[in-house]
Amino acid sequence: MNSDVEIAGDPLAVPHLLPPVPRHPVTVAGFVGLARTIAADRDRWAPLVQYDATTRWYARLETGPGYEVWLLSWLPGQSSGLHDHGDSSGVLTVLQGELSERTRSGHRSLAPGAQRAFAPGYVHEVVNDSLEPAVSLHIYFPGLTEMPMHTGTDAAQCAPRAEAPAQAHVEAPLAG
Repeated sequence: MNSDVEIAGDPLAVPHLLPPVPRHPVTVAGFVGLARTIAADRDRWAPLVQYDATTRWYARLETGPGYEVWLLSWLPGQSSGLHDHGDSSGVLTVLQGELSERTRSGHRSLAPGAQRAFAPGYVHEVVNDSLEPAVSLHIYFPGLTEMPMHTGTDAAQCAPRAEAPAQAHVEAPLAG
């Protein structure tokens, strides 16, 4: 197509013509990408991992406008219990080891690199069914304010149960 308009010079050199670059993710795909970026930077998260024989260990790694990033470790047999994330959406990424996710629609194994994105109210249980420790990364947006536990022997028969007392958590901000 011919046009009478010609662009002189580099239009990208004129910053006021470009839309502002977001300082944080604004879409599910953006949060999935953030999780992949953090997962790929093993030097950033691996030194922080700890294991606790009595309960899952977790630490908040980072916060941004409207989101939180958490690192969790799972010894064999440890489980999240059947729960949802209230009004938060999220991205779960397995960093090392293998985890199992149980939902109303079935069971799936999550190997290193596996990711699950979920909407508010998504009910699941995450379990380390393997014989080796596992580590996972969780991003919640907006930040996690509740984690209602559910009753039932499996995700297929779940109903909300009374609020469980909040667990203590460890906060360990990442540098960089």
